[in-house]
Amino acid sequence: MRKSAIACLLLCLFAAHSVRAQLPQQQPPDLSKVQVKVQKLADNIYVLQSSGAQAGMGNIAAFVGDDGILLVDSQLVELGPKIEAALKTVSDKPVKYVLNTHWHGDHTGGNENFAKAGAVIFARPELRERLIHPAPGANGAVPPGAPAAALPVVTYDAPVTFHMNGEEARLIPIRRAHTDGDTLVYFPNDDIIMCGDFYRSIQYPNIDRANGGSLDGMLDGLGTLIGLAGPNTKIVPGHGAMVGRAEVMAHRDMILAVRDRVAQMVAQGKTQEEVLAAHPTADYDARVPNSKETTERFVTQVYAELKAAK
Repeated sequence: MRKSAIACLLLCLFAAHSVRAQLPQQQPPDLSKVQVKVQKLADNIYVLQSSGAQAGMGNIAAFVGDDGILLVDSQLVELGPKIEAALKTVSDKPVKYVLNTHWHGDHTGGNENFAKAGAVIFARPELRERLIHPAPGANGAVPPGAPAAALPVVTYDAPVTFHMNGEEARLIPIRRAHTDGDTLVYFPNDDIIMCGDFYRSIQYPNIDRANGGSLDGMLDGLGTLIGLAGPNTKIVPGHGAMVGRAEVMAHRDMILAVRDRVAQMVAQGKTQEEVLAAHPTADYDARVPNSKETTERFVTQVYAELKAAK
C-alpha cells in the first residue's frame, strides 16, 4: 500500500475514533447522507454546518475575501469534497489558512486535505501534541497519530491577529477548558465569535479531562466569551445553532448551579452513583437540546473533578 493511502487510512481512523470518543455509544452517522449547509453571517463570514451536526460534526466558519479564505476548523476528512463544494458557492479563492479551535477529529479531520492544497494550519502547541500523541480511548486503546501533513505548522501561546481581507481575525487562547488546546476566534469588525467546543448550544458541556479539559477552565473560558460579546454579537458554537450573549450567560449559570449541587453531595461523601441518581441537572433537562445523551457524562465529569480536588 502506498504511503499516501496509508496516511489517509490512518487519518480516517483517527477522525472516526475522536468523534466516537466525544459521543455516547450509538450508531455512527451515515456520512454519505450528510449535507453541508452554508449560512451567511456577514458580507465575508459564513458558517458551514452539516445536517448531522447533532450527531457529532462540528461547525466551520469561513472568512472570505480577496486575500483568500481563512477557515476555522476543518471537520471530518470524509466530508472534504462536500466542504470544498460548499466553499466554492461563496468564494473562488483558495483556503489560505486553517485555524483549529481544538484537537478532536470532528474539527481537525480535514486538515490534511487543506494542507496538501496549500493551506497553512495554525493551532495551540497542546493541540499539535494531541494530534501526534492521542490519549487512550475509553477502551484503553491508543489511536494512531495524525499524518504529518495534518499537523499545525504555526503554533502560538498568546493572542494572534490575522490582518486579511481588509479586516481582522483574532485568535485568543482559552486555557484548559474543553481541552488543553482550545482557541476562541473573534472577528471584531463583524462582531462575530467562533468559540469551538468549550461552548455548544446543544447538549450538556463536555469537559474532556483526559485531554486537559477542566471545570474551572471551562468557566473561565465562558467568562472570556461573555466579556468579549456585546448585545448584538453573533456567537457560533462548536456544535449547534448560533446564539447571543444571553444564552451563553444562562449556560454558565447552569454549570455553576450543577457544580454547587454536586459539590454539596461530594462534601456529604456521596458516591458517583448516588450523585447520578440524585439527578442534579433535572430542572435544566427540558431546556438543553439532546440533554438525555450527555447528562450522565457531564455530571460524571463534574463529580470526578470535584472529588479529586477534595
